[in-house]
Amino acid sequence: MEIKQSKFVISNSKVENCPNSTLPEYAFIGRSNVGKSSLINMLTGRKNLAKVSGKPGKTRLINHFLINEKWHLVDLPGYGYAKVSKKEKKVFQKFITDYFKKRKQLVNAFVLIDSRHQPQTIDLEFMQWLGVNVIPFSIIFTKIDKLKPQTLDEKLVHYKSVLMEYWEELMPIFLSSSKDKTGKDEILDYIQNINKSLS
Repeated sequence: MEIKQSKFVISNSKVENCPNSTLPEYAFIGRSNVGKSSLINMLTGRKNLAKVSGKPGKTRLINHFLINEKWHLVDLPGYGYAKVSKKEKKVFQKFITDYFKKRKQLVNAFVLIDSRHQPQTIDLEFMQWLGVNVIPFSIIFTKIDKLKPQTLDEKLVHYKSVLMEYWEELMPIFLSSSKDKTGKDEILDYIQNINKSLS
């Protein structure tokens, strides 16, 4: 798939205010500073579609982008180490969980994982929550350009072994680098194949 058109639609903190549309949606979510905005910009070929910040926790709302007039890319707030108050975190948590539980148009969530780090409890628990709520998801390992190939392979083998402690079979997994555009074709083709199966 080639993204020829991408445009911002709406930002909001209530799932009820999301676009009144029947188009399929793909949500992108991960811990703060995982490289989500850079990945979205890489996939869409736009430098500033999603705002990149050196400060974790820049995304504070549910952001909808219309892609090729055929599907929505949804940029969700990161979880984890964003420097926000406990009250704000509770607000984030509520509208994120509301989105996943109530949004019928969602067909897949992409959970972003920084490939440099060991498996984090917060990521594993979030994926388990998606599983319990029967929400289809895939994993995108980001920033693979920052690791040597052998180190990357070792980390992936370890991460997969940890996942198999919780899951009977592995979910789709993608490797990505916003710097050299690794994973772009694979992720977009995966979305295109799902869209074809829905039509």
